[in-house]
Amino acid sequence: MRRRDFLSTFLAAAVTLRTYVARAQQAAKPARLGYLALDLTAGASRREAFLQGLRDLGYAEGRNLVIEYRDAQGTPERFPVLAAELVALEVDVILAGGGTLDALAAKQATTTLPIVFPVVGNPIEEGLVASLARPGGNMTGLSARSTDLVGKQIELLKQTVPGISRVALLLKPDATPDRNNEARLNEAEVEARALGVRLQIVAARGPEDFDRAFSDMSEARAGALMVLVTPVFDGARRRLVDLAAENRLPAMYSFRDYVDAGGLMSYGPNLNDMFRRSAAYVDKILKGAKPADLPVEQPTKFELVINVKTAQALGLIVPPALLDRADELIE
Repeated sequence: MRRRDFLSTFLAAAVTLRTYVARAQQAAKPARLGYLALDLTAGASRREAFLQGLRDLGYAEGRNLVIEYRDAQGTPERFPVLAAELVALEVDVILAGGGTLDALAAKQATTTLPIVFPVVGNPIEEGLVASLARPGGNMTGLSARSTDLVGKQIELLKQTVPGISRVALLLKPDATPDRNNEARLNEAEVEARALGVRLQIVAARGPEDFDRAFSDMSEARAGALMVLVTPVFDGARRRLVDLAAENRLPAMYSFRDYVDAGGLMSYGPNLNDMFRRSAAYVDKILKGAKPADLPVEQPTKFELVINVKTAQALGLIVPPALLDRADELIE
């Protein structure tokens, strides 16, 4: 074949290949993700962390990804309807980003569409998966639960405020199934007794109960506060922090968002990191993996964050050893 004929044939083939690839790319359907949230505004940093995780894996909204957002606007009772809407849209994957109640609603809405939860407490006790290693069914994701997390939080609070004899434990009683609540409370009671501290269990189903809850704490003369954080509390975290300050209660939280908002201290996994890592689950499922075969990830690192300015406002002298141990100090 003459050189001129060869070049003509090669160029024609190259043009044909480019055309084929371009048409294939245009024909390829973008991935469709359903994002179910309790409050998109309150959880903006976590959503952005998740989206960054997707971008790191090559996904971009408007190019190869479509996200159907459903926002419960702080009302978990809306989860079942919103989850049903996403199922009706036949999205490829549902991200249940609003905690345990969100994940349970998604599970009840479908037994076939894959579901990823970025953060729940104990997914086994909460009835989401059969086991951590082999979830079974159509759900998987990440758990924020550690067997000694609550006990460690009480211990750190006691180290910060050595003289306390009573700690108020604020929780949302219907945030998780009863057996899971019982396990956490039993763990807290055991640690509290070992430290010579009495627990005062205070229930709040939502922000509308906060004033009454803090009044109960004051009446019982609680010396410190520990908050079992839930997504419902998240949307009102600034108010929780302000009430703790008004009542001069040193407070321990599970996540650093509360410390950024002015809370005294937190000890727990990094939520933004968990949302970012959940993108890898979505990616694997979009590429053909089954949720049943993807082990639930548990946190391996817990961060201690202390707001030094808040400690000073409360008249606390945080032990130097605890300051040295902190992953971050907010001044």
